[in-house]
Amino acid sequence: MRLRAFVAISASAALLLAPTGVAMADNVDPGQGMTHMKTSAGLLATLERVGVVMYVQGGATASVMGDSIASPDGRMILHVPITSDRRVIEHQGSVFTLFNTSTQQQVQLLNPTINLKQGIVKATVRQADNANVTVFLIRNASQLKPKITVKDGIRTTTYVGARLTLAPGIAGTLTSLLGMPDGTLAERAPFATAEITLRAVA
Repeated sequence: MRLRAFVAISASAALLLAPTGVAMADNVDPGQGMTHMKTSAGLLATLERVGVVMYVQGGATASVMGDSIASPDGRMILHVPITSDRRVIEHQGSVFTLFNTSTQQQVQLLNPTINLKQGIVKATVRQADNANVTVFLIRNASQLKPKITVKDGIRTTTYVGARLTLAPGIAGTLTSLLGMPDGTLAERAPFATAEITLRAVA
C-alpha cells in the first residue's frame, strides 16, 4: 500500500471523526495534556505486509517517520489528547483503529486508560463485545519518574520513555479479529515508546 494512501486515511479520519470536547495539546485546563507515541521499528511493515493500516481518531493525529511505513525501521508518531483524574490518565474520546484492507475487518480500541501504578493500558475493544481489557503492558512502569516544570503559570508533568508491549493474549485476539495469518503478531511484541504529558494551571 502506498504511503500517500495511508496518510490520506489518517488525515481524513482525524478531520472527519473528531468529536467535540476533547482535550487539545495547547489546552491548559487542569488535568489535560497529550500522549506522544512512537511505534516500535518494524511494526508497521509487519502490518502492511498483510494489508493492515493503523490510525487514530478523536482529535488525535498521526505522522510517519522515514521514507515509508513498509521499511524495516518504519515508525509512526501518534499524538493523542488525554484527560486525567487522580487515579488514571484517560484518552477520552480517542480511538486506535487497525483496519485490514484485504478483509475489510477492523479493530477499534476505544478510550484507552493508562495506569502507571499498575503498569497497564486498558481499552474497550468494540469488536470483542465492547470488552474492557488490558491491551498494553508498560514494561518499565516502576522506573518512570515524573519531570515537573512550571512556566507562565502552567505546571507540566511529563513521563518519558514508557515502553509499551502487547498484553498477553492481545496478539491472538487482534490476529483473529482482523483475519490476519496466525503468528503475524508475536505475543508480548514491542508496540511503542510513549511520552505522557499533563498540563495544569499551577
